[in-house]
Amino acid sequence: MSLVIDTLRTSPVTEELSEAEVEILATLFEVQDYQTGDIIVQPNDNQPDNLYILAYGDIEVKIESGGEESTVHVLKPGDLAGMITFAGGAATHITATLYAMGPTKVLSMGRTRFETLINSHPMLVYRVMRGIIRNMHGIVRRVNIESAELSNYIYKTGGRY
Repeated sequence: MSLVIDTLRTSPVTEELSEAEVEILATLFEVQDYQTGDIIVQPNDNQPDNLYILAYGDIEVKIESGGEESTVHVLKPGDLAGMITFAGGAATHITATLYAMGPTKVLSMGRTRFETLINSHPMLVYRVMRGIIRNMHGIVRRVNIESAELSNYIYKTGGRY
């Protein structure tokens, strides 16, 4: 349980939570162990609404394009995955496959388990969802900056390498 609590304390989803609320939330997570190359999440997964928090190791995020997989990001401890489907998006929104890059520990919580807190701890649910939104906003901001930099590079070089 200390791995779960230690990971949650440094996670963006618990920034607004008290220590007691972190302990309540921790009871909903399961720890999953993976080895190099293991698939953690993939399109058409049978657990499309789980929120994942990387506790230990690195996770390679790959998308398929033109029949080949390309790495688009590497998740580090504390990073979140599955946010869109966890927040209510359709499972068809899963477009990436997540692979363990070595011994990896991931915290996993299903949306239905989380929703058990709605009546008993509504402010905890609200604050966690705010943390998820802040995290997504940071990702969107980073992608927008990288997209602008790429556009500027292509424009300035005329598309030449």
